[in-house]
Amino acid sequence: MKPVAILQHTEVGAPGAVLPVLDSLDIPWEIVPIVDGAPIPASAEPYSGLVLMGGYMGVNDRLPWMLDEIRLIHDADARGLPVAGHCLGSQLLAHAFGAQIRRNARKEIGWQTIRIDEHADAAEWFGTPGGTEHTVFQWHGDTFDIPAAAVRIASSRHCANQAYVVAGRHLGMQFHLEMTPELIDRSLARNGHELVREREAGNPAVGTLEDTATDAAGRSAAMHVLMTRLYRRWSRTLAR
Repeated sequence: MKPVAILQHTEVGAPGAVLPVLDSLDIPWEIVPIVDGAPIPASAEPYSGLVLMGGYMGVNDRLPWMLDEIRLIHDADARGLPVAGHCLGSQLLAHAFGAQIRRNARKEIGWQTIRIDEHADAAEWFGTPGGTEHTVFQWHGDTFDIPAAAVRIASSRHCANQAYVVAGRHLGMQFHLEMTPELIDRSLARNGHELVREREAGNPAVGTLEDTATDAAGRSAAMHVLMTRLYRRWSRTLAR
């Protein structure tokens, strides 16, 4: 099988647990370090699928490499290859399929609850019944509209659109299932001031520093089980 290309945009936005999850599913992978200046691949042909990681920037920043990445998403779609997006990656994916990216009503930071939509597609992808809730790691200020060709599969109290699927193969996730204790520590060390500022402003969608750092290992492990289910379903349409 050709490798999955993992596009890493920032140091904090590392693939984290995506790598062992893909390993557990016997899916080869290759990191494309955009963070280190690597160019966006000109074609998706060398890959079996694409994984787009997160980043502090937003789609509406219109950075030059974002246009190249959206072209790559279109190329993958034309070849029938699946694309998965985490946070910024989910926003780039949504935008590639015609959706608007905008500021969410409030930032979501820390451990938050998502709810699985109550329909068959959502239950199939998450491997858990519709209506069930899961604790995931969040750190975002923007949100996406659901593309016209997509179906939403998860929501939350503070951000209505949390996950979606396009054409039965592309998966967008606003949250960060890839987080590990090390990545959580790194996020708090680099960006903890943003969390503190939002808490002091009374934002109800932001956890405390203490809670965000509590039981990172156990909470991350539970997310990785969920991510394995999602990637197992996603991998059905990888090029063989």
